[in-house]
Amino acid sequence: MIATSPKPPYFAVIFTSIRTEENRNYSITSERMIALAKKSKGFLGIESAREEIGITVSYWDSMEAIRDWKLNNEHLLAQKKGKEKWYKAYKVRICKVERDYGFEV
Repeated sequence: MIATSPKPPYFAVIFTSIRTEENRNYSITSERMIALAKKSKGFLGIESAREEIGITVSYWDSMEAIRDWKLNNEHLLAQKKGKEKWYKAYKVRICKVERDYGFEV
C-alpha cells in the first residue's frame, strides 16, 4: 500500500537492508516496530518491500520526530538485535521531501 502523505515539506527515512539467514523473532520485532512507530508523535506513514534487498521508507513531520524515534528504547533494542543477528548490511538515508505527486486508478 502506498502511504498517504501530507502536503510537503515533510521528511522520509529510507532504510535499505540485506538480511542474514537468521529469522527468529524478526517478524514479531518488525511488526512491533511498525506498531510503535505508528503511535509516535510526528509519524506520517510507512511503505516497505523485500526481495533480495529490503527497503522501508517511513515518513515523519519533522527531524525532531525522527530523532525521537531513533532514540526510542524499544527501537534501540531492535537496532542492536538487527546489527547482531538479522542484517548483513544496512544503510539509513534521511531526506526532506520537497515535492510529491502521483496517480491512482
